[in-house]
Amino acid sequence: MVEGDRSGGGIVTAVRRKGAGKVADVTPELLARLHGGLEETLTLSECLAVDFAEMARGCLPTASAEAVAAAVDPSAGITRRMAQAAGALSVESVEGLASHPSDTVRGWMAFALADRWGSDLEALFSALRPLAADAHFGVREWAWLAARPAIVAKPMEALVLLTPWTGEDDENLRRFASEATRPRGVWCSHIAGLKADPDPGRVLLEPLKADPSKYVRDSVANWLNDAAKTRPDWVLWLTDRWLEGGQKETAALVKRARRSIKG
Repeated sequence: MVEGDRSGGGIVTAVRRKGAGKVADVTPELLARLHGGLEETLTLSECLAVDFAEMARGCLPTASAEAVAAAVDPSAGITRRMAQAAGALSVESVEGLASHPSDTVRGWMAFALADRWGSDLEALFSALRPLAADAHFGVREWAWLAARPAIVAKPMEALVLLTPWTGEDDENLRRFASEATRPRGVWCSHIAGLKADPDPGRVLLEPLKADPSKYVRDSVANWLNDAAKTRPDWVLWLTDRWLEGGQKETAALVKRARRSIKG
């Protein structure tokens, strides 16, 4: 997950506070507000500070905080713990909470939807759309991370289904199409087929190479940087073609995409 300044989720504050840079900087008062769903996290550090059982107790009174506590392995990574917490809750506990004030609860919803729809990518992507377009940076990350196992299992189908998303008006949906299908990605399983042959990904990348949103272009550059780890020849070939167009934004994207290529 990348820290950012994109907040949202229906919470109104008179003065925007500064996000905690380290878990140790999260005060007991802020943690209580986070656990009660009275405030959203502003940084990854705040997300890492949240106790999921306390969050369930404070935000989902009908859910079992004890079941969440028993299911979550404190030594696991944050993505795995998010999935474990969602799995400990009944789907009914979180489904339909796309507008819940807590970004963490909305993230649980993403994993609950992934559990419900499993390998049915078309249904899963449709269900995840509100979360993929969420105003909060973290929820958008949870949306694609929740979908990632199903995408890894059927990457070619995912590419077909997500290609229309590259034409969406919402930059967050366009970015989801790119970020969710990265050959390597962050905090997720790799897509072996796209590492070996990234060319099928062009159906998503070509429409986004000069996207008006830097948020989207950075994701495309990171997709290509992933591919460059195993297929630098392909990345150089593709980006050389893109540079022929002469767009300033594409040139910056290409520079970022090639950052791991030696020579």
